[in-house]
Amino acid sequence: MSQNPTSDPVETERQTASRAAVNASAGRSVAAGGSTGSDVLDWPQWIGGERTDAAAGQWREVASPALRGSVIARVPASDTKDVERAVEAARRAFPEWASRHFTQRARPLALIADDIEAEAEEFARLTALDTGNAIRTQARPEVATLVALFRYFSGVAGEVKGTTLPAGDDQLQYTRREPLGVVAAILPWNSPLMIAGFKIPAALAAGNTVILKAADDAPLTILKLAEVCNRHLPGGVLNALTGRGSVIGQALAEHPGVDKVSFTGSTEVGRGVAAQAGERLAHMSLELGGKNPSIVYPDAVDDDLVDQLLLASRFARQGQSCTAGSRLFIHQDVYDDVLARLVPRLGAMKVGDPLQESSDMGAVINAKQFDGITGYLDEGRTVAGLETLLGGSAPTEGELTRGYYHVPTVFGGGRNDFRLAREEIFGPVLMAIPFSSTEEVVRMANDTHFGLAAYVFSHDLDRALDTAHALQAGWVQVNQGGGQVVGQAYGGYKQSGIGREVSLEGMLEGFTQTKQINVKLRASRNGS
Repeated sequence: MSQNPTSDPVETERQTASRAAVNASAGRSVAAGGSTGSDVLDWPQWIGGERTDAAAGQWREVASPALRGSVIARVPASDTKDVERAVEAARRAFPEWASRHFTQRARPLALIADDIEAEAEEFARLTALDTGNAIRTQARPEVATLVALFRYFSGVAGEVKGTTLPAGDDQLQYTRREPLGVVAAILPWNSPLMIAGFKIPAALAAGNTVILKAADDAPLTILKLAEVCNRHLPGGVLNALTGRGSVIGQALAEHPGVDKVSFTGSTEVGRGVAAQAGERLAHMSLELGGKNPSIVYPDAVDDDLVDQLLLASRFARQGQSCTAGSRLFIHQDVYDDVLARLVPRLGAMKVGDPLQESSDMGAVINAKQFDGITGYLDEGRTVAGLETLLGGSAPTEGELTRGYYHVPTVFGGGRNDFRLAREEIFGPVLMAIPFSSTEEVVRMANDTHFGLAAYVFSHDLDRALDTAHALQAGWVQVNQGGGQVVGQAYGGYKQSGIGREVSLEGMLEGFTQTKQINVKLRASRNGS
C-alpha cells in the first residue's frame, strides 16, 4: 500500500470528500471566497464579533485523523498581537453585557441552543472530521449535550443573585453576585464542543465575556460554534482564537486583562497554565487528567453489566476521555466470568471511518497520540505477568492503516503498580486487575495522584455506597457508566483539577464573585 495518501486514488477521493464536507459545514463555498486557491478553505477566527485573520497573516493546516496526510482546512496561526486584540474586544464588551438584566442574557443563550439544534447534523459531521470521533456513538451525542448545556444555563441565569441579611432596622446588608470579567476558556481536542459547553454558557449567563482558545488539532467545530454564538451576541462578548497553545494559551494565562482562566486538558499542561495564571493571582479552574477505577463486585454480574462497562471504558471515544474507566478492578470470584463476557463485546466494536454510521470507534487525534499509545501497547506485551486478552498492537494492514486507528486492547493479570495502570494512556487500553476485598480495592483505587471519576458496580446498596464514599474522586457513578449529566457538579480531586463545571454551583463558584454591601439607614423622622 502506498505511504503517500495523494498517490492513492481512493485516498485522494476521501480527502476531497472530507474537504467538501468541511467547506459545507463552514456554510461557505470555495467559489464564494476564502480559499487558498485549492479546495482547502480558510476558516477565520472571531474577534469583536467579526471574522478575522491572524494579525501576522499566518495560517496553520488542519488535518483529519481519519486519513494520514490529509489537509481539510486552514485556520489562523495567531500570536500575542491577536490575544491583545481579543482581550481588548472582550473588555470593551464587558460593561454593557454585565449590566444587562438576566433575561437579556438568557434569551441569546436559548437562541444559540435553537440554532445549534437546527444545524446539529452539520456540527456532528464536522466533529467527526475534526476530532476523529465516530458520528453515531460520539459526535451526535456531543452536539446534543452542547444544546442541553446552553438551554440549562439560559434557564438558571436568574440564579446569579445575592442574599439579604437580617441586620436590624438601621442597616441594609446584602450581597451581590458579580461576574469576574473576561474569561479565557482553553479547550482540549478530544471533545471540544462538549467542553466548550461546560464553559461558555455558564460564563455568559453570569455576565462575563469570553475568549475561546481552540485546540490546535481540533479547531473547526469551535469556529463553527463561535459563528453561531455571534449571530445572537454583541460584538466582543464571545471571541475565538486559533494558534499554538505555547503561544496564545500562555499569553492568555499571563495577560492582566484576563480575569479568569478556565482550562481543560492534561495534568502536565494544566500545571503550566496554573503557574502562569497563579503568578498574577488570577481566578482559575482546571479540569485535568484521570486514571479512573471501575470496580466490579460479584453480585453485579448481570446482563446490564457489560453494557455499562463499555460506556465507562470510553472506547467509543477511542479511550480519549479523562473520565475513562481504564483500570478495571474485578473481584477474584467473578474475574474470569466478567472478562469472558466483556472481551468479546469489545472485540466486536467496529473501528473505522468516523463518518460511517456503522463505526463504533473512530480514529485517535494525530500521529503523536497514535505513537504514544503504540508505545504503551509495546510495553504491555513485554511485562511479565500481563496477558494480552484483546488487541495489543496497532493495525498493520487494511483500511485502518490509512488513518490513526487503534483497536480495543485489554490486558489481564494486571497489578496496580504497573506503569500502564499508573499513567493516563488516553487510548483504548483497559487494564484488568483482580481484587479480594473492599479494603483492598479502595486502597488500590485511591493509590494514584488522579481523582476525577470512578465507577462502582454492586447491587448491594450498602457496599456500593460505602465504596463510593471511600473513593477519592470528584465524580462517582454506581451501576452505570454514562457521561456527565447537565446540572450536576463536575470536577476532580487531587491532581485531576480545581473547581467545578456543568452545574449552577459551578457557575456561581467559578464565574462570579461576591460583593458585600452594608448601608446605614437613617431613622424615620416621625419616629415610627
